[in-house]
Amino acid sequence: MSWEDPKPGLAQMPTMAGLDFIKKIAAGELPGAPMASHLNMTITEVEHGTVTFQGTPDESHYNPIGMVHGGYVCTLLDSALGCALHTTLPAGVGYTSIDINTNFLRPVTVDSAPLSCTGRVVKAGRRVGFAEGEVLDAAGKVVATASSSLLIFPMESAG
Repeated sequence: MSWEDPKPGLAQMPTMAGLDFIKKIAAGELPGAPMASHLNMTITEVEHGTVTFQGTPDESHYNPIGMVHGGYVCTLLDSALGCALHTTLPAGVGYTSIDINTNFLRPVTVDSAPLSCTGRVVKAGRRVGFAEGEVLDAAGKVVATASSSLLIFPMESAG
């Protein structure tokens, strides 16, 4: 496995509006989260309040019954919902997931790929944000949905 060192991006994050930060990751100008490379996930679209990821699971993401593990699908959702909220935040403000409610609607296999996961902000409050989203398979069928609450907080400056 390989990934880019996230430190250069993390050093810039507190100085950038969330929308600019996520756009730079999507454009490859800043490194993304290392776990995204492990899970074959990339950001494909970024707008204020909306982020879409593409995920391409392989057999290494299977559970014991030969399906893509639900944790993979939930990670796509958690990433898209969190990044969608991040696009609404000013510089110096961060977030973390409080909870995520995921509904799995269809089984996912490698034949379902690529998966498209879009997160949308429902409300970006002062202390808590709310987002929702869905995962579509390659045929455009919804395989999972989620809603999430996210804590919004001031970031500590690096160094």
